[in-house]
Amino acid sequence: MPIYAYRGRNVRTNETVSGERFSNNSQALATALRREQVSPFSIREKQAGKASFSFKRKKVSQTEIAVFTRQFSVMLSAGLPLIQAVDAIAQQHPNETFRTVLESVRSDVEAGSTLSAALAKHPKVFDNLYTNMVAAGETGGILDTILQRLSSFIEKIVKLKRALRSAMIYPSTIISVAVGVVVIILWKVVPVFRTLFEGFNVQLPLLTRVVIGLSEIVEKFAIFFVIFFVICAFAFQRFYKTDKGRHAIDRLILKIPVLGEVFRKIIVARFTRTLATLLTSGVAILEGLSITAKTAGNAILEDVITTLRQRIEEGGTMADPMRQSGFFPSMVTQMVSVGESTGEMDNMLVRVADFYEEEVDVMVANLLTLLEPLLMVFLGVVVGGIVIAMYLPLFKLIQVLSGG
Repeated sequence: MPIYAYRGRNVRTNETVSGERFSNNSQALATALRREQVSPFSIREKQAGKASFSFKRKKVSQTEIAVFTRQFSVMLSAGLPLIQAVDAIAQQHPNETFRTVLESVRSDVEAGSTLSAALAKHPKVFDNLYTNMVAAGETGGILDTILQRLSSFIEKIVKLKRALRSAMIYPSTIISVAVGVVVIILWKVVPVFRTLFEGFNVQLPLLTRVVIGLSEIVEKFAIFFVIFFVICAFAFQRFYKTDKGRHAIDRLILKIPVLGEVFRKIIVARFTRTLATLLTSGVAILEGLSITAKTAGNAILEDVITTLRQRIEEGGTMADPMRQSGFFPSMVTQMVSVGESTGEMDNMLVRVADFYEEEVDVMVANLLTLLEPLLMVFLGVVVGGIVIAMYLPLFKLIQVLSGG
C-alpha cells in the first residue's frame, strides 16, 4: 500500500495540518480526510526506494502494545470513532515502526476491513491471541471491554517477563564479570609474576604452579576458546530451532535446581492467565487452548495443552489429563476441577494466575537475596585465590633471605 504525504486545513480550528498516511489511492485519502473535517490542499505519493539512515526502532515492545491497547479502550469508551482513535494514537506515537503499522491498520479499516482482520496483517506486532480477542469483541459489541482486558493481560505478561529477567540477569552478570576478571588476570597479570619467579631459585608452591599453568593455557589457546564458544553458541541456536532440540532444552530448563521451579511457575501463571482472558472474552475453550499452545513459550507445555485439547474434543474433562501430565502442581488441577464442576473456569484460572504471579515475585526476591552473598563469596574466592597464589612465592623468598 503506497504512502501519501498531505497538507490541508482543519475546518474546526482553521489550522494547517500535514502528515503521511497509507492509502489505496489519493481519492480515498481525500475522502478520509474530509470525514475528519480536514480540507486537503495537496496529496502526493511518496517515492519509495530512497536510502534512509535514520535510527528508527524496528521492534514494537509488549509495553508499547499494552499502552496502545489501554489508550485505545479509553478512547472507544469515551465515544470516539474507531478510525479517529487509531489515527490519534498513531500521529503522536514516538515509535516510527508502530506508527506505520497503526496507519496501515487505519487505512484498512477505512477501506471496509474489520479491525481484527486489519490487525492480523501484522502478526509480528499483534499475535493470534490479540486478534482473536479483538474479533470476539467486535462480534459481541464489547470491543472497549475486550481491549481493557487485553491491556491488563499484556501488562501482567510483561511483569512475568521482568521477573524472569530478574532471576537470570543478576547471576549471569556476576558470573560474566568474574570470568572476565579471571581471564584478564591470567592473560596480563600472571605472566608478569611468572617472569619474576623465573629468577628465583626456589620451588614454587602447588597453587602458584597451577595458576601459572592456567595462565599459559589462556595465553596459547585464548583465540581457540573464543572460536569454540562462538561455534557452540551458533550450534545451540540452530539446535534449539529444531523440534527435538527445543523439547530437550525446555525440559532441561525445568530441571535446573531452584531456577527450574521459578520457570515452571512463570509458565503456569502465563498459561492460566492467557486461557482465563480468552474464556472471559467469549472465545471457545477449544480455540482458546489452540491459541494458548502457540503462546505457551515452552515445548513441553505445548504438548500438554495439545493433549488437553484432544481429550476435551473427545468429550473428556480438562482436569484429568492435566493431573496425568505431571506438569501442573496439584493446586492447579484441583482449581480447574472445581471450575469445571461449577462452570466458573475463567474465575478459577484467574485466581490460579494471581496466586502464582505472587509466588514468582516472592521466589525471585528470595533468590536474589540468597544469590547476592553467594556470588560475592564466589568472586572473592576466585580472585583472592589467584592473588594469594602469586604472593606465596614472595613470602617464601622473604623467609629464605631472612634465614640467610
